[in-house]
Amino acid sequence: MCLAIPARLIEMLDAEQAVVDLGGIRKQVSIALVPGAVVGDYVIVHVGHAIGRIDPEEARRTLALFGELAGATPALEARA
Repeated sequence: MCLAIPARLIEMLDAEQAVVDLGGIRKQVSIALVPGAVVGDYVIVHVGHAIGRIDPEEARRTLALFGELAGATPALEARA
């Protein structure tokens, strides 16, 4: 299983590198696999590579679910 995280593309560095925002954390990633990506797009990031674009609403729902899971972690640990 792999984990890919939605991130908003905020700066193009060149044709194959960009900066994305991952919940306030800025990270440089390769966009070589997502031709045509532009600032403002949401992309799915896996191991430093954008591997596809994602609809902004789907990105928001996914990030909200990750937030809910992060909030549930202490409750789950208390049951263990």
